[in-house]
Amino acid sequence: MGSPLRSYRQLTVWSDGITLVKACYLITHDFPRDELFGLTSQIRRSAVSVPANIAEGYGRGSRKDYVRHLMIAQGSLKELETHLIIAGEVSLAPPTKIQPVLEQCDRLGKGLGALIRALQAKHD
Repeated sequence: MGSPLRSYRQLTVWSDGITLVKACYLITHDFPRDELFGLTSQIRRSAVSVPANIAEGYGRGSRKDYVRHLMIAQGSLKELETHLIIAGEVSLAPPTKIQPVLEQCDRLGKGLGALIRALQAKHD
């Protein structure tokens, strides 16, 4: 059995979340200025919410709060995916830029789901 985590920063899902945030900032960098308060803001905010909720939940001190924040992170991830799909549909970015980020979202979602299930199993 591995050593216990000393920080949320050791979590793969948190570091994957940070990588996702960087990808979202890069993809929105080239969006038109008139989208700054539209999809640019929505994509960035929902992306940032993912690792932020992972960290907050970890710091809450109870498994129940931790799982709840991981579920919020999962919801923010689905929101982000929707914003990215819309950005592609309205031609703010080409599919070649959006698809890899959606794949990152999918992998992160699977990791979050596995962590949630593991924490819930420890509770049962």
